[in-house]
Amino acid sequence: MIVDDSEQFLSVATKHLIRGGLDVVATATNHGEALQRVEELQPDIVLVDINLGAESGVDLARRLVERFPDLHSRVVLISNMDEDDVADLIADTPAAGFLPKTVLSAQAVGDLVDRNHGGSARN
Repeated sequence: MIVDDSEQFLSVATKHLIRGGLDVVATATNHGEALQRVEELQPDIVLVDINLGAESGVDLARRLVERFPDLHSRVVLISNMDEDDVADLIADTPAAGFLPKTVLSAQAVGDLVDRNHGGSARN
């Protein structure tokens, strides 16, 4: 699942990840949609943009893991910003880690989640 406030990014990223072999079961553009879709669909991995317009992706990552403990180590923060610019934010979240949108791929997502989860995230 991908959460981002840009419909254009959601479309491009979904196609790119599916071509790479990752199933994208849903997308959402805000906290409310994300929480509802996670509850309904129980995705294995949730990619969350750090900047969700007026909302915070970091706050959403926390809420997701609090509400759905099975997502611990399966929430990945994404952004157009460099990792150095968001390192403090990332360190203070339950997210598995961070991927810049410029390197987002099914392989990168799977590798990051596998490292943090201790098993395969590619179902």
